[in-house]
Amino acid sequence: MVLARRIIRRVLGAIGVLWAAASFTFLVETLLPGNRAILLLNQQTGQENSSYPKSLVAPVDKRYGFNNSVLHQYIDYIGGLLHGNLGTSYDQHQPVLTIISQQVGPTLVLTVTALALAWVIALVLTVATARRSRWLSMLGSGFEVVSATLPYYWLGVILLVVFAIDLHVFPVLGGTGISGLVLPAVTLAIPLGGFIAQVTRDEFEKVLEQPFVTSARARGMGDLQVRLRHALRHAVLPAITLSGWALGALISGAVIVETVFARPGIGNVLVTATESRDLPLVAGVVILVAAVYVVANLLVDVAYVIIDPRLRSVG
Repeated sequence: MVLARRIIRRVLGAIGVLWAAASFTFLVETLLPGNRAILLLNQQTGQENSSYPKSLVAPVDKRYGFNNSVLHQYIDYIGGLLHGNLGTSYDQHQPVLTIISQQVGPTLVLTVTALALAWVIALVLTVATARRSRWLSMLGSGFEVVSATLPYYWLGVILLVVFAIDLHVFPVLGGTGISGLVLPAVTLAIPLGGFIAQVTRDEFEKVLEQPFVTSARARGMGDLQVRLRHALRHAVLPAITLSGWALGALISGAVIVETVFARPGIGNVLVTATESRDLPLVAGVVILVAAVYVVANLLVDVAYVIIDPRLRSVG
């Protein structure tokens, strides 16, 4: 019962976050300077006029509902979202949902792969270097600090030049295959892995000082077994909490990485939509990122309870 109430609260909170994201994107789209009908006409004609005859502006206002009150537009917008309608792209003249669904697959594959790689990096660093010799611990900590501060764009360019252009190990232009996935995923994973490792290391070192760890060693359990079976399970809890945030951050980082590696995905869609001021498409991507963030955090809550059963009795 307690667990059910916990899940219900999380779901209601998730709905609130999505509503706030949708409302924010509507306000940005509605309140930005400039006449949206004129913007559309400029895109259609390829011109940069500041005004058009009323005979041209009126049909556009009527088609998109720009002549309705802001409240009316907001109600229509939220109602459309509830029915899965994200609007129509100003530039591509297709439903936003269709455009996003065609490009979201490569981005999700990239972000999930990067998150998995980041966890591998973090766990290997923590288990291999935490509370080891002084120099090994310093080396591990130093790598975590440096990697966590690396900009995606800089790291992506370096990996691209070294492994694609100089060594010809991976393709220069990223595709949807495995070879085109490696460098973009590593670019996203290294900074996040360093950040997760920093959080995990602090908790890991505290857990190694706990009495149950001392007891396990006294029973003859080896060091590596103690680290993997006892210390690691407790040390990863704070980092797991960050994974929901990290997935949303990775999708944001994917915008940069997909541009660097010329990889298909939401990143290129967002860049193109921003350059052309395709507001419905930009809003659709923002809502998608918010939805991924919300779902990821719900999954993190479930994972947290599975790893630490004591939380099942906590309201």
